Amino acid sequence: MIQKPRGTRDFFPDELEARRSIEKTMRETVSRWGYREVATPEFENLELFTLRSGEGIIEEMYAFQDKGGRDIALRPELTAPVLRMYVNEAKVLNKPVRWYYFGDCFRYERPQKGRYRQFWQFGIELVGADSAMADAEVMAVGYDLLKATGVSFELRVGDLAMMRSLLDDLEPELQKQVRGCLDKRDYEALEGMGLKSDLAGSLTALIESKTLDDAFAITGAIPEEERIRETFAILDAHEVPYIQNFGIARGLDYYTGCVFEAFAENLGAENQIMGGGAYRLAHLFGGEDTPSCGFAIGFDRVMVSRGESEMQRPQTVAVVATPEGRIFGIRVAAAFRQAGVRTITDLMGKSLSAQLSQAAKHADFVAVIGGREAEAGMVTLRDLASGEQQTLSIEEAVAGVVGSGTR
Repeated sequence: MIQKPRGTRDFFPDELEARRSIEKTMRETVSRWGYREVATPEFENLELFTLRSGEGIIEEMYAFQDKGGRDIALRPELTAPVLRMYVNEAKVLNKPVRWYYFGDCFRYERPQKGRYRQFWQFGIELVGADSAMADAEVMAVGYDLLKATGVSFELRVGDLAMMRSLLDDLEPELQKQVRGCLDKRDYEALEGMGLKSDLAGSLTALIESKTLDDAFAITGAIPEEERIRETFAILDAHEVPYIQNFGIARGLDYYTGCVFEAFAENLGAENQIMGGGAYRLAHLFGGEDTPSCGFAIGFDRVMVSRGESEMQRPQTVAVVATPEGRIFGIRVAAAFRQAGVRTITDLMGKSLSAQLSQAAKHADFVAVIGGREAEAGMVTLRDLASGEQQTLSIEEAVAGVVGSGTR
């Protein structure tokens, strides 16, 4: 028996319908902010990702040569493809460009809870706006999206300008090592790096600072201070709850200003479900130096975090019929379907009792069609939840199910 590849999943109807429902909610939420969907190829030229992240990322990717000898990779994320698309085909559009995406990505890494080799990302990119208003909008959209999914999470917001002001005098390789220690909160290793006497203490204090004023007391005045304060004020105006966090050390070689992360409350160690910030990437792909801000949400982690949360699902009607009522039953089923109701019928010629038993497992309503109902053009409609039963016209039966909403 051939098994599915490691790190991939099969989705049964109930689970897939739950995913589609949350996906729909997220699409509707982000659309209200004016973002429109784009899609890119599932595989791209390998260089697209190594330009951004370096050759080391190849070990974490599904990379291969195609039959023409070209170096190709399954996309490990979607920001680079979306910016490549912008540079190729959309840089003449009016700014800012508001785009969102939803798609599967692939990484060759060890599978674990909420982390798979094939996984899905939902994200936005705001391209061509360089302002506190733009940064705050992106964070507010991210908060709105996660809130709409029903997960419990904490949003942490910071800015890399303060961290960068302390690290700018260090050599790039030493900066990388220091960032690794800070990201892991390994203060002992930081002390052992031979930094200037006060630098390690300042970095540790910045990591632990709780407010903007505390952070600026450590770094002193920096050119970005007014922009940072304005961003936080606008975020407050959006009424977005967040925690100030100036200890975000990752992404200093990528993000250019604001950074933010969201963490679910029930995912254990792998609990980050959103990450993003301001960046400049377009020039790497042959475009002009363009300010951008965006985020990606780990859709699979959202679903894991939701757990067994009850999902609303569409009503299902089972049309069960005796041999004398079968032809009329086809007309009844068609009327329900035309009204948008999910409707199933017996295909195996089962007895009425067997059909009713089967319907009880899958349906919310049963439309019983016997010879008497067929002759009168009526339907005996039974609500399986309440046990109530009425004999109605087709139109009345359809209206009764449609009016009951979802279950």
